Amino acid sequence: MTDIKNYITNDYKAINSYETIGAVQDFFADLHFSHFPVIEEEIFIGSIAADDIETFDSDKTAIDYKYTLEHFFARSNMIWLDVLEVFAKNHTNLVPVLDENNKYLGYYEIQDIIKFFHETPFLKEQGAIIVVRKNTVDYSMSQITQIVESNNGKLLGLFISDSDINTVQVTIKINLGSLNEIIQTFRRYNYEILSEHYEDNYINNLKERSDYLDKYMNM
Repeated sequence: MTDIKNYITNDYKAINSYETIGAVQDFFADLHFSHFPVIEEEIFIGSIAADDIETFDSDKTAIDYKYTLEHFFARSNMIWLDVLEVFAKNHTNLVPVLDENNKYLGYYEIQDIIKFFHETPFLKEQGAIIVVRKNTVDYSMSQITQIVESNNGKLLGLFISDSDINTVQVTIKINLGSLNEIIQTFRRYNYEILSEHYEDNYINNLKERSDYLDKYMNM
């Protein structure tokens, strides 16, 4: 699989802090970026937002609006899931990349990271998706892995797809093994199953029919 660092690009040079706002406005007008990095003497000082630039005075320079710059970035040694989190948290389609010494290296674009994601076994390989939920204090990634593997399942990947102060929702992709046995084991360990599965639907249909017959017989 390709290293995510291969997706760092410098197709467009970072904005110099002394570039006029008029020139920056022209830059954004021709491109689709939500943000773009600004550098001062080759040092990253933040990203300027396309939504903000329209309200700025075109005769001023980028450095005049330093206080408006956003300071999110990715490290060059970050794994792709952490990079994806930076995109999501900052509602951006571009993330600057810095090395461990804070040197600006280039940027990631969201479509490249999504392309990378599509090449991972999590999406590329065939398998079943199970979504489970459990109390935050009780869930364990190692326990989830053990449940899958103890039922001869092969884990292709898992990630926290939602959470709040009380619960954690985990999306799991597996192949091999008995899906029904894995689901039942999760239930024995008090995981709530949020995804629908054929076996569960079959059981639910039987229950619905049984309830209907009970009502019919009691009429």
